[in-house]
Amino acid sequence: MFKIIKRKELAPTEFDILVDAPRIAKKAQPGQFVILRIDEAGERIPLTIVDTDAEKGWVRLIFQVIGKSTAQLATVMEGDALIDLVGPLGKPTEIKNYGTVLLVGGGVGIAALFPIVKGLKEAGNRVLTILGAKTSELLILRDECADYSDELILMTDDGSLGEKGLVTKAMEDVFQREDIAFTWAIGPSIMMKFATMTADKYNVPIYVSLNPIMIDGTGMCGGCRVTISNTIKFACVDGPEFLGEEVDWDEFINRMQQYRGEETQSNERYEEQVKQNG
Repeated sequence: MFKIIKRKELAPTEFDILVDAPRIAKKAQPGQFVILRIDEAGERIPLTIVDTDAEKGWVRLIFQVIGKSTAQLATVMEGDALIDLVGPLGKPTEIKNYGTVLLVGGGVGIAALFPIVKGLKEAGNRVLTILGAKTSELLILRDECADYSDELILMTDDGSLGEKGLVTKAMEDVFQREDIAFTWAIGPSIMMKFATMTADKYNVPIYVSLNPIMIDGTGMCGGCRVTISNTIKFACVDGPEFLGEEVDWDEFINRMQQYRGEETQSNERYEEQVKQNG
């Protein structure tokens, strides 16, 4: 059992939890993730490891309520425990001193971006970070990212914080004035696709973190398969990071929508069950 040490609501649908998991905390590296289950009947939920404390033995996870399982996870309180927490999984980010790097995060993807921002800064890079979201309340971890960034640029769709517009606009501005060695972009699929197109325009290599449907996290189920340079890869063991220019984006985006109907039905049943139980 993995005890919830701390729980915080970041936004109406976004939550931040610290979980007691000393063995994972000692091994986890930027870019890796865990798979958790709330209870015996629970779905396996993959979440990126946002931060760790090896001495205190906790891992930090941030999630957004988008369906039945994450809605149920949002009801877990401090002192409660998860039945399963498996990790660290996936290949870690290759952290080294590249020079000047650009990090781009969108929405809840900022949670997955933060450990990479932190790791690259601690490795001696000059770190420029762009964070984007629909509104200011969804622009999470901006203070933490600022602590490890030489420059932080904020973008919101409605202009409620920072500059109004998309992260790709900010990327264009940075590429036109800076010599960027590498770029990372993590966020909604469509954002990563257009971030890749923007980086390609300026001949800057870009890494993206793919989050397809994932079940076992060991490459056995095949649910997380993605096409990279015309070859089938599994995001859980071959990724989750891949070069953006090698991703078959149309296939990936279509597969991400494959079970929308079933997910909606499951969420509706859960909401009805919650109402019936008072």
